[in-house]
Amino acid sequence: MRASVFVYPWDVYGDPGAPGRIASLGVAQVTLAAAYHSTRALTPRHPRHRVVTAEYAAVLYPPGGFWAGRDLRPHPAGDWAPGDAFGAAASALASAGVEVHSWVVLAHNSRLGAEHPDTSVVNAYGDRYPWAPCIAQPRVRAYLTSLAAEAAVRPGATGTELESLGWYGLAHLHAHDKTGGVRLGEAGQYLMSLCFCPACAEGYGLDTDELAAGVRAALEPVWRGAEDDGWESVERGLGAETAAATRAWRESVARTLQEEVIAAVRAAAPEGFRVLLHADPVSYHCGANAGVDPAHILSRADGVVVPCVDGTHRLAPFAEHAGERTVLAANLTVVSGMGGNPSNLRADAARARDEGANELRLYHAGLASDADLAAVREGLAGW
Repeated sequence: MRASVFVYPWDVYGDPGAPGRIASLGVAQVTLAAAYHSTRALTPRHPRHRVVTAEYAAVLYPPGGFWAGRDLRPHPAGDWAPGDAFGAAASALASAGVEVHSWVVLAHNSRLGAEHPDTSVVNAYGDRYPWAPCIAQPRVRAYLTSLAAEAAVRPGATGTELESLGWYGLAHLHAHDKTGGVRLGEAGQYLMSLCFCPACAEGYGLDTDELAAGVRAALEPVWRGAEDDGWESVERGLGAETAAATRAWRESVARTLQEEVIAAVRAAAPEGFRVLLHADPVSYHCGANAGVDPAHILSRADGVVVPCVDGTHRLAPFAEHAGERTVLAANLTVVSGMGGNPSNLRADAARARDEGANELRLYHAGLASDADLAAVREGLAGW
């Protein structure tokens, strides 16, 4: 069962021992960040530092000249990933015999929202989400499509894994996040993630003021702690017809963007380049793992990376539509401090295989302790 570990360029850049250590885990591939959001990351083995602070969403290579003069454009990283950090890391990993996929984060960008507030999702209360670009806006879509094509097809990469290629909503670990005081289930997340920017207001085909008022009314039970029944709660709160109209608009927007981005990456890539999406099989879900229709996305992409932090149940809907060459990768957390259980990797991988997975993605080789990596090495032995 082919396995890949997620890695940041700064985990490899400046650490001569990193490529060999990663290869010794028994993985065939590394999924290496090429465009990434702001973060603060531990680097427990790096000879020069222990903490990296990526201050803003950036590309981890020199952006191309065609961005000059464009309204929306990516920013190069600061000193946490100078120059072509991606290229240097990819070359070092290839020298150690490890294949590289680019890891590209798209509709999750706080700097974009700070510099261009009008590009952000706006909720029913008028609050903007600067970390969440509205993917219905034409200039946002154009930016994301161009970014995907450039960041995905980097020298040294044989494929790409596209994260946040869909709607991003309220859920986000944003700075010192304080949004967990009221537990939001699927309905609460959906209602709080509905966008009311001009593009979406027109796209719903509904009276926007009435819709916003309806969303706020539907959220009142959430603030009081009512039970969340997922989509049924959305339909009860908005009415089935209105709920369906909002969902149809959002799914159409996400689906067409996914088609455009995949086509742009394929046009820029050499033959045989694999295009995968981080995906959730429930189409109205939003976040890093974009909600998709499994049959549709597997007719366009080479496969999906599916979150399995809370079990393998999301794999089966994709397995039903997988072809002989489809990549169905189970994404397992192997960092104990982040809720992972690397000592159980072999059993987790077996369950994922039984649900249809044919590859593994392990999060995250750069963040894991030595003990976690030893457990990964043992768990992958013989696979």
